[in-house]
Amino acid sequence: MSKGFRELALAVALVLGVASAGPAGAAANAVGAQQADKVWQKVAAPNATGHVLLLRHAIAPGGGDPENFRLGDCATQRNLSNDGRAQARKIGAWLSAQNVKIAGVESSRWCRATETAKLLNLGKPRANPSLDSLFLVPNADTHPQTQQARKQIANHRNKPGLLVLVGHQANIIALTGVAPASGEGVGVEARPDGKLRGSGRSRAPNL
Repeated sequence: MSKGFRELALAVALVLGVASAGPAGAAANAVGAQQADKVWQKVAAPNATGHVLLLRHAIAPGGGDPENFRLGDCATQRNLSNDGRAQARKIGAWLSAQNVKIAGVESSRWCRATETAKLLNLGKPRANPSLDSLFLVPNADTHPQTQQARKQIANHRNKPGLLVLVGHQANIIALTGVAPASGEGVGVEARPDGKLRGSGRSRAPNL
């Protein structure tokens, strides 16, 4: 993991803390929740710019895709379960409740990502090939798709509203070094030099 990725992972951990059991863990989680609230207050501020949420698609049982995978044919792909659809709706409702201006919603062209984006109900999603799955792709952190996604985040640096990019775990790892669970997001901002810094981590809602 590169130094930049380590810094981002550390920032994420500091913002939300680590869930743990017992009185000490409960206190730590409470502090983490307060810090997370501050992050969302910052994102929702009227003058906020440059915030991007890298959201992994909701629950889709299995791993990877079938051997007969075809883009545009959901019958050949790993898709959201009913729990995944419910999760996507809950994520969208939760984001709406944060009173955050949504700059746009974009998604991978994989069906589980496009369906997640639609079920968020945050606006009509746009297909973005740079978010297509990089599962098992060598050197994903330097792949042209990752470079394009990083450039898009950098271009959003001075723009208002939260840009929601729905994709896959492998892609988010390539960008940030953080491995989100299904329906979990990683908040990022681009620094003036174009490198990414973490602004928080949005945990998936319980079903």
